[in-house]
Amino acid sequence: MNMLILNIPTAIFLLSLLFPLAAIFWFRHSCNKHRTPLTQDLLRGPGDSIRKVIQKVDEDIDTYLMMIVVLPVTCYAVYITDRYAAKDHAHWVVYVLILVLSLIYFTLKLAQSLKQRNNLRLGLDCEIAVGQELNRLMLGGHHVYHDFLADKFNIDHVVVGPNGVFAVETKGRAKSDKNREADDVKVIFDGDVLKFPEWTERNYLPQARRQADWLANWLSSAVGEKIPVKPVLVITGWFVTILKPCDVLLASGKNIHLVIPKQRENTLTGEQITRIAHQLEQKCRNVEPLAYKKNP
Repeated sequence: MNMLILNIPTAIFLLSLLFPLAAIFWFRHSCNKHRTPLTQDLLRGPGDSIRKVIQKVDEDIDTYLMMIVVLPVTCYAVYITDRYAAKDHAHWVVYVLILVLSLIYFTLKLAQSLKQRNNLRLGLDCEIAVGQELNRLMLGGHHVYHDFLADKFNIDHVVVGPNGVFAVETKGRAKSDKNREADDVKVIFDGDVLKFPEWTERNYLPQARRQADWLANWLSSAVGEKIPVKPVLVITGWFVTILKPCDVLLASGKNIHLVIPKQRENTLTGEQITRIAHQLEQKCRNVEPLAYKKNP
């Protein structure tokens, strides 16, 4: 009789698993009777790569929260079972120590993940904002692609038009909320580094150049002729003051759709634009429709 009572929680737990399993079975059965009306994959949107990372971080946060909630009850249940079922049981201090150390660990992991998610959300917001401004260029005949996957990195945006190809790198940095004065939202470029109010940034421009060089080599190989690519760096939401221009086009997010059409360094024919756009679309049209997937 005692064994039967002890097994009741296990039986309840196993029975509770039947409900989600039944829902998954019904869903898969329903999907087998229908299919999506779309006949091709979708184009990548702004920040698609970041969205996937945010989803993974969200799952980690859910795990850490669950562990913080479940651990006290689990430790108490193990302690009670050990105390009344085992002859030689550990002292309660051991369980308290294990619980405290575990809670500290998962709390620190939770705090790190929350901070990481906030930074990722900032990057996503900025990529979406810049992407929406760049999409306005399509009214003038430009082709715009987002989140272009390269070799172990991605190019935030690629723009193709009669005045050339542009590899756009978007950067989102939070502003200080101390004084809200004009100087707190300005970044100065002296021809070498970007000077923010509280720090100096040296890595943004080399990154933009590397990505443009990679895209130029890839397009030249894919199209069969040399295709120059102009590097563009967008400091989203900041007022950019350029003291000395360089090979990288600098802009803020709001004026990027006005700055790019003014560039006249490279020109492309209609045939070149068509071939370049075809190659870019083949790489960017790889988002599988979400509805009626065979796996939930």
